[in-house]
Amino acid sequence: MFIHFSVRECELALNMVSGIGKKRYAKLIKHFGDAKSVFNADVFEISMIDDIGKVTARSIKDFDVNKELELELELIQKNNIKTIHLYDEDYPKNLKTIYDPPPVLYVKGEFQEADEISIAVIGTRVPTQYGKLVAKKLTKELVSAGFVIVSGLARGIDTIAHKAALENGGRTLSVLGSGILNVYPPENLGLAKQISETGVLISEFNLLKKPDKNNFPSRNRIVAGLTQGTLVVEAPEKSGALITADFAMEYGREVFAVPGPIHSPKSRGGNTLI
Repeated sequence: MFIHFSVRECELALNMVSGIGKKRYAKLIKHFGDAKSVFNADVFEISMIDDIGKVTARSIKDFDVNKELELELELIQKNNIKTIHLYDEDYPKNLKTIYDPPPVLYVKGEFQEADEISIAVIGTRVPTQYGKLVAKKLTKELVSAGFVIVSGLARGIDTIAHKAALENGGRTLSVLGSGILNVYPPENLGLAKQISETGVLISEFNLLKKPDKNNFPSRNRIVAGLTQGTLVVEAPEKSGALITADFAMEYGREVFAVPGPIHSPKSRGGNTLI
């Protein structure tokens, strides 16, 4: 198949292929030199690369690059969305320093130099009244101190943090676990629009990607990687917030946790961090 798109555009296509992920993406680029060459390679050669195999190789060869890219690029242009690649000058500096940065970011809005001074405010999707009050208060104080607030647009603490940042004249960045044109949860569609007007919506997934549960740990690593530190307001023992905190520690970033009542399941994760 003749591919009539550039190498840079083919990077978007490779990022869209099911089963690729950031590690396999990097291995393919290292072996073939660029994304277009990956698509032009034969199934056997692709399948022989470590951790690729026949199934993924066949997914690559069966992917209709010209058709899928044409649709994706139309949506990008129509919705005023920008793609930033790892080698671009405007790729976020904090994120570029982690060991597994996304090769491609979809963004709606514009990054600013101020975004380097940022902190993630995260927590449970079902906070207590205490958690809600603390999230609002600390977000307000962080904004007053000049921090950009980063979170994941999830229900609960994430939503409260984004809203509190906006209400107090602050800047906030949101990392999605789905495509930018498939905002999840759907009730935050209006909030996502607000964020994109003064801050940035960010996703490593193609525009219409569904919010699959496997996407969220990847989303969490970006939240941690974009920031200088992560603040866990309220989180159970097993939660996405603690996954984000773990990534932050792996990346050598600061991790903070709000203490909560020892009898509250919602505070066990944060209390354990402390």
